[in-house]
Amino acid sequence: MELIWFVIFAALLTGYFALEGFDLGVGLLLPVVGRTREGRDRMVAAMAPYVLANEVWLVAVAGTLFGVYPMLEGEVLFELYPLVVAMLLSWVLRDAGLWFRRRLDGRGWRGFWDAMIAFGSLGLSFGWGMALYATATGSSPVNPVGVLLGVAVTLLFAFHGWTFLAWRAPGEFGAERSGWALLLSAFMAAVPPLGLLGAAMPYLLEHTASPAALNVLSVIVLPVAPIMLGAQIWVWRTFRPGKDAFRLPSFF
Repeated sequence: MELIWFVIFAALLTGYFALEGFDLGVGLLLPVVGRTREGRDRMVAAMAPYVLANEVWLVAVAGTLFGVYPMLEGEVLFELYPLVVAMLLSWVLRDAGLWFRRRLDGRGWRGFWDAMIAFGSLGLSFGWGMALYATATGSSPVNPVGVLLGVAVTLLFAFHGWTFLAWRAPGEFGAERSGWALLLSAFMAAVPPLGLLGAAMPYLLEHTASPAALNVLSVIVLPVAPIMLGAQIWVWRTFRPGKDAFRLPSFF
């Protein structure tokens, strides 16, 4: 049972990086690729149908982490408290930007919330790299290696976001990429958590919750998994390239 839940947790964590990674990557590229207001509108519209479905994976990761590995909750939250708070604030700013940017039509209003999307995406991307290093090594995230991993994750997400735009809207942003290219960039975005999980596997297996707790968790969580996967498949099939991707330029 411990190994099964480790595989489930690994699938959820890598799935989050592979899916939410392109959302954050598009946010990172907003001030670079979206040089006009129309361009930024179309970038946000390209990722808009996927955002909420992708964020569900983070909720699932957090629930599984603290349910399957309860010993880690105090350690992770205590040691990484400032970083976790900064990442939560970045998440709030990014999502607020997505929801508020079109509430008014002024240039200053749009520009401010576009900047919040980019800033929040940067905070989350960079923070994930530092958090992964600190969790894997048990050291402070504020060190040269942690910073370098933060930069690496940020660059991987930016590349993943660029590949997503080239797949979702071929030619709109200067490039065209196939679904296989998007799958490859998703794998690249998932490499950092795969490395962490490989290093932490013995520790996680030793600190898994009791069999009774895992049985209860299985009854609660596993019936929901097909719904989450089904919803994800529906989103990707419904909003694949060739659909009316830009009828609504942003969130409403």
